[in-house]
Amino acid sequence: MLYCSIVILLYCYIVPSLAYAQFEPKVKVSPVASSEASPSAEATPSSVEVIKKVEVVEKKQDITEPTPEIKDKLERYLVDRPVGPLSPTNFLQHSIRSAVQRGVPANTLVLILLFPLVAAIIAGSRHIIGIRGFGIFLPAVLSVVFVATGIVEGLILFLTIIVVANGARMFLRKMKLQYLPRMALLIWFVTLAVLALMFVSPFLNLAVIINLSIFPVLILILLTDSFISIQAGMSMKQAIRMTLQTLFIALICSFVLQLDFLQKFFLLKPEISVLAVAILDVFMGKYAGLRLLEYKKFKEILK
Repeated sequence: MLYCSIVILLYCYIVPSLAYAQFEPKVKVSPVASSEASPSAEATPSSVEVIKKVEVVEKKQDITEPTPEIKDKLERYLVDRPVGPLSPTNFLQHSIRSAVQRGVPANTLVLILLFPLVAAIIAGSRHIIGIRGFGIFLPAVLSVVFVATGIVEGLILFLTIIVVANGARMFLRKMKLQYLPRMALLIWFVTLAVLALMFVSPFLNLAVIINLSIFPVLILILLTDSFISIQAGMSMKQAIRMTLQTLFIALICSFVLQLDFLQKFFLLKPEISVLAVAILDVFMGKYAGLRLLEYKKFKEILK
């Protein structure tokens, strides 16, 4: 069931992206220009070449960047919903509005407010459902990276880094180096792999990777140490299963981070949202029963 869900999620994200990548806008010729053109005039090779190579590359707007579109949308929520006099029940609302007025990006505040919810979802997926991942920190940070890069681009970067890191780990194991120099060499290999991916992206029509900011790329490179350290004591089968489960949780959390109604609610009702997440964490911490996936595992014993 888990692997089927991962395949469905990847299909829903990748197919629309590939369809958009194959879209080629048509160049419209105004009637005035066509009427003024001479019938005997022929298009020069350079003009034909330019028309054939016309491409439209739009940078995806996401909540991790304080672009005018994102800032206007979030700040409009605050303007349309004024608060009353300062009181113990709305002090966070006043603090958020004061910070935004002084130049703090509203999208940064929303991400900070949503991050505890992402951590709670990851904890619940492990403690209540039984989906194992690489801890709580790695899926949470990976979900933010997917929001910043886009699902397809983030998966390409992530899989490139994981494959190169595991290959470099096997190669460096024979050299018998100390831990820190070995990890420094590992990051050296991963950095060269990401650099090579940037070089070949124009030839593979991966224009979105070319336009990525340094923030998500550096985070993925620096997460290599944590991934390799956790995978060190596992078999290949266990490492692949844990990686897929981590990707599944990160994809779910990245989808949650992009929900407009959640962004609006956490921004306008921060007191309720922060308290609700804390109560959810306490409720999950008190649960001591079987995980949902364990009911299927031990169904014969339970009978």
